[in-house]
Amino acid sequence: MMKARSMRFASALLRLSLTALTALTAAVCQTAFANGSIKEISVLSANGEPVPGVVVALEPLDQNADMAPAPGAMDQIDRQFVPHILVVQRGAEVRFPNSDSIKHHVFSFSAARTFEIRLFDDSQEESLDFPRAGSVELGCNVHDWMLGYIYVADTPHFTRTNRQGIAELTVPDGDYRVRIWHPRIQDDERLLLGSLSRNSSNYIHRLKEPLLPNYEQESVGELQDYD
Repeated sequence: MMKARSMRFASALLRLSLTALTALTAAVCQTAFANGSIKEISVLSANGEPVPGVVVALEPLDQNADMAPAPGAMDQIDRQFVPHILVVQRGAEVRFPNSDSIKHHVFSFSAARTFEIRLFDDSQEESLDFPRAGSVELGCNVHDWMLGYIYVADTPHFTRTNRQGIAELTVPDGDYRVRIWHPRIQDDERLLLGSLSRNSSNYIHRLKEPLLPNYEQESVGELQDYD
């Protein structure tokens, strides 16, 4: 028992270290553009309220965005995907650790990445590459309430809006296409595009349709887990 706990503790420390390394890599990438332009993008709901957590990607129109993608990690903690939304650059490798003591069976039928990781526990870990841009919806065949997303951006310039519905990115001087995404947004994808010229520093996007309801995860304590 003590040995199993020690192994799980060591595994958790390793995952924490890798997560910190991923964050550091992203910070270094952002620092590389310190001499560029600061762009501020605001996302508002149909009734004018700020929308937090929206993915904002700036795709360069007049330059190549050649930068090696940083790796990502989509964990499973307390029978939930963590983070709920993971954003990575196209071509990135994503790890799927399992911090639970139970097995999960992760899958996706999304066009951007269809895959299946069969029953695996906390002693196993798989990695997958994500070569196509787009949104990838995740589920678990064992725990059908689990829902998560991986958004694959076709650019290294991406972030998510804060509580004030504002995203800030420092990017090389140039013209950019603005692309936004969130699973609760109902607007047609063609309406989620905008532009920022090299002479513009601000962009405001107001949604046309109301957001989908933010359903709370239901209690599932009475359900049986597979060992």
